[in-house]
Amino acid sequence: MTGENDLQKLLSGMRPQLNPGRYVFTTVEGGVPAGVTPVVTVAEQEGLTLVVGQEEADAAGLTYDYVAGWITLRIHSALEAVGLTSAFARELADAGLSCNVVAGFHHDHLFVPYEHAARAVAVLEDLARRSAQ
Repeated sequence: MTGENDLQKLLSGMRPQLNPGRYVFTTVEGGVPAGVTPVVTVAEQEGLTLVVGQEEADAAGLTYDYVAGWITLRIHSALEAVGLTSAFARELADAGLSCNVVAGFHHDHLFVPYEHAARAVAVLEDLARRSAQ
């Protein structure tokens, strides 16, 4: 199934969804610890980055310093689509919100400061409304 490339369609149809829970970024050497089910993994020279639920990280004794809310843009964006990330990143930046983005095969996933996650969704919904006009 091919993802969407048209920027206006991507923006107007992104339908941001705040997933339940609190998520943290941590790094480990070696593999994923037992009892931990990451929602994202990134292999880096310095170690394996994991994005996991905060409760799992705490139970496994993993260290972290950033707690995020996880927003999924529910439009199937093509991996080669141009402009989507820059458009929503600019809106969030203008609202004073940091954003860490992970592109999956089907969707883009945004990790924003947990305490501002609802406001980030509102900013994205406003962008979608304006893009539909």
